[in-house]
Amino acid sequence: YFAEALGPLESFEAWPDDLLISTYPKSGTTWVSEILDLIYQEGDLEKCQRAPVFMRVPFLEFKAPGVLTGVELLKDTPAPRLLKTHLPLALLPKTLLDQKVKMIYIARNAKDVAVSYYHFYRMAKVHPDPGTWDSFLEKFMAGEVCYGSW
Repeated sequence: YFAEALGPLESFEAWPDDLLISTYPKSGTTWVSEILDLIYQEGDLEKCQRAPVFMRVPFLEFKAPGVLTGVELLKDTPAPRLLKTHLPLALLPKTLLDQKVKMIYIARNAKDVAVSYYHFYRMAKVHPDPGTWDSFLEKFMAGEVCYGSW
């Protein structure tokens, strides 16, 4: 589904006060999303519980059946907006650079990412069965997992 979301990204319009969280999967995206939303809501926990984190801080490239895409969610999100991505810079919409959007890049030790990603693959039905740890690690090191090479 994510590949289908790349087309609509071309029409995405960034705003100068947007903040983009950019990470490789399983690198702390949700933690940082929650922390930043809490800051943006001035510490009001009730406001932070207004919706699931994937709606409060949408993925630019998110697309799933029966759910609004990340770009669609952002159309109705008031400024300042928090958004996130796992896409490499080369695939990001040019508007993010044109609007000089602030970006937070998060990197995590590849060993920790691989372990977390393996367990995520085992849990999330959207991914194929990862097989054994050894076979998954080989795929991870070869960049043959969702979002490619670390």
